[in-house]
Amino acid sequence: MNEKICLVTGANSGIGKVTAKALTAGGAAVIMVCRNRDKGEAARDEIIRETRNQNVDLVIADFSDLSQIRRLAAGVKAKYPRLHALVNNAGSYNSERKLTVDGYETTFEVNHLGYFLLTVELLDLLKSSAPARVVNVASEAHRSARINLDDLNLEKGYGGWKAYGQSKLANVLFTYELARRLKGTGVTANCLHPGVVGTDFFNKIGGFAGKFLRLIAPFMRTPEKGADTIIWLASSPEIEGITGKYFVDRKERATNPESYDTTIAARLWEVSERMCSSI
Repeated sequence: MNEKICLVTGANSGIGKVTAKALTAGGAAVIMVCRNRDKGEAARDEIIRETRNQNVDLVIADFSDLSQIRRLAAGVKAKYPRLHALVNNAGSYNSERKLTVDGYETTFEVNHLGYFLLTVELLDLLKSSAPARVVNVASEAHRSARINLDDLNLEKGYGGWKAYGQSKLANVLFTYELARRLKGTGVTANCLHPGVVGTDFFNKIGGFAGKFLRLIAPFMRTPEKGADTIIWLASSPEIEGITGKYFVDRKERATNPESYDTTIAARLWEVSERMCSSI
């Protein structure tokens, strides 16, 4: 990864921080995108101290605000001549329905529109840096989900897991459609399930499910194990040229049948463009 430039979102904790640290340790220059400045600075200092690689940049952006994502992308393009790996990892879970400053359901905006807008804004930079990679952190939660393109904000019935599953299915659909659109450019797009990782993510889940998950959190995967496939997809020569796939533990897996529907994927892309451009 020497002389490579990588961007990791949600990089101040959990699998995002492990990914940023591993790429830095491998010699890459890493752009850490975090929502909280204090936590981001602490994570950056830790990574620099442990890897002895000073090429770690910190950018603050809240993915529940599309204008901040645009500023993030503009800043990266102005400062960096190349980008070899984009890891979309920042995520959200909300037990209750909430709207962002943009007026969209929070889980969908952070987990899908955030991935979509940042990637589209950086596509020209990725293409000019080819070979380059886009890695989207999805989830097995996509398997039981459905996409309702007429109610992406879930106004007609909200549930925390329903919203999360829809956003993760959107990640898979987006990855496959992105791979099709990038064919021949030298930029690959893949997604993955990191496993059920014992992080503070579960503190956001309410009710009995949240209590149960927090109870068993000590027995879940470590962030290091959860980040393994992300790091592999972002950096390993083994995966060079492979695109449009979903991986679990470095192995390709089939996904929800709806994720292979090219008509739905194209419509989701168009709807996502409209939602982003209207803000």
